[in-house]
Amino acid sequence: MEQQFDFKEIQGREERLAPGHRMCAGCGGTIAVRNVLKALHPGDKAVVGNATGCLEVSSFMYPYTSYQDSYIHNAFENAGATLSGVEAAYRYMKKTGRLEENYKFITFGGDGGTYDIGFQSLSGAMERGHDMVYVCYDNGAYMNTGIQRSSATPMFADTTTTPAGKVSKGKPQGRKDLAAIMAAHNIPYVGQTTFVGNMKDLYTKSEKAIYTEGPAFLNIMAPCPRGWRYDAPDIIDVCKSAVETCYWPMFEVVNGKWILNYKPKKKLPIEDFLKRQGRFKHLFKPGNEQLIEAFQREVDRRWEELLEKCDRQCGSSE
Repeated sequence: MEQQFDFKEIQGREERLAPGHRMCAGCGGTIAVRNVLKALHPGDKAVVGNATGCLEVSSFMYPYTSYQDSYIHNAFENAGATLSGVEAAYRYMKKTGRLEENYKFITFGGDGGTYDIGFQSLSGAMERGHDMVYVCYDNGAYMNTGIQRSSATPMFADTTTTPAGKVSKGKPQGRKDLAAIMAAHNIPYVGQTTFVGNMKDLYTKSEKAIYTEGPAFLNIMAPCPRGWRYDAPDIIDVCKSAVETCYWPMFEVVNGKWILNYKPKKKLPIEDFLKRQGRFKHLFKPGNEQLIEAFQREVDRRWEELLEKCDRQCGSSE
């Protein structure tokens, strides 16, 4: 049964991600990890997996780790396989009486290690039905290796492999809708969220994912100040604008039922999201108005498709 949201009680829980890591100021990755782990009930134990990436290189320097729970660093491409193997071994040990303690299994990966390099591993783990949570902290590029584009990168974003200039207008393709792809695996729980308000949406979805029996997937928009080029203190405003423009809808899919968690009273134009980030500054130069219009059309198309899915199943938590 879902517990009542108590912000002070949740934030007062033991820190499972210790301070002193080397993540950048204003990084969304550590905000995501810290709050997901806060959703673990006091006293519960966990095994945390972590694909190579910004989060791993900054929170794990052998033999030291920032995690209070059991921690496994795996390669860029196999976070899903690693934790599914550990979960299978755990079930065997429980069945044969070799282990009595109860554990939860949570693995983290950036969008490069989730949308792209680790997609096969993730898909296999979800399809096999392992009792685990895969959390993607989506910062929209390969930030750790130099801000190269990934399939999570939005269209027209300026990256080191899709540079904006006289010839290129940034990445020409739209971003992959990974949450919908995970929902197509017919797993018990999929949630998409980010950092707004008092983190209630992030916490409640994390708790649902962790305590849902079977495979679960969380997609968390986690902005990167280096790649997105915003001032570190502005991260919450960036996330809020993503939600209010419907670039990053807040929804969940529970046993196949699509549920819209938030619908803006007044949907803001996409410029409100784009203008906050240096990676889109070229869109506001004279002569590029059609690029913003194209971006808006794509956001509108995806938003209407989501509304149709949710309305068709009468799913809303508003």
